[in-house]
Amino acid sequence: MSVNLEQWERRAEALWDRYDEHIARAGKTGFVAAMDELATELGEDHPVALHERGGARDSTGDESGAVELYRRALAAGLDGGRRRQCVIQLASSLRNVGQAAEGARLLHAERDAGSDELDDAVAGFLALTLVDSGREREALSVALLALSRHLTRYRRSMENYARDLAP
Repeated sequence: MSVNLEQWERRAEALWDRYDEHIARAGKTGFVAAMDELATELGEDHPVALHERGGARDSTGDESGAVELYRRALAAGLDGGRRRQCVIQLASSLRNVGQAAEGARLLHAERDAGSDELDDAVAGFLALTLVDSGREREALSVALLALSRHLTRYRRSMENYARDLAP
């Protein structure tokens, strides 16, 4: 049986939209089980299914389980915007399991790989991983540079001060 990925993604999005309902009714394990069941339709090694399963674990506090699934999703060829989301989520989960330096390396590479609407998310999570890696000045620099893009005044000054903070 072939599954229409677009329709499957709509169903996954609807499941996420009902996250609070699932947690209230069946607890965290109930939500994870519902996502795992939906993921089986795509197959055990499908990159999108692996990413969504990782996200379910991440959102319910099982960061270690999420890390494994995010890594598998990326290795399986997750692409496009989902790939970038997965890298951000992986880096955040790595930070939460005490591997902030690895998360920072991933996000530095992601920041250098291109630009899109997730740039500020990359910067924000990079700043968090840098703080947890003991690199507070660099973290502040990253955060202020991201902020400076949204300023209507003092942009140039903020950018210069932020760059002065970086090592």
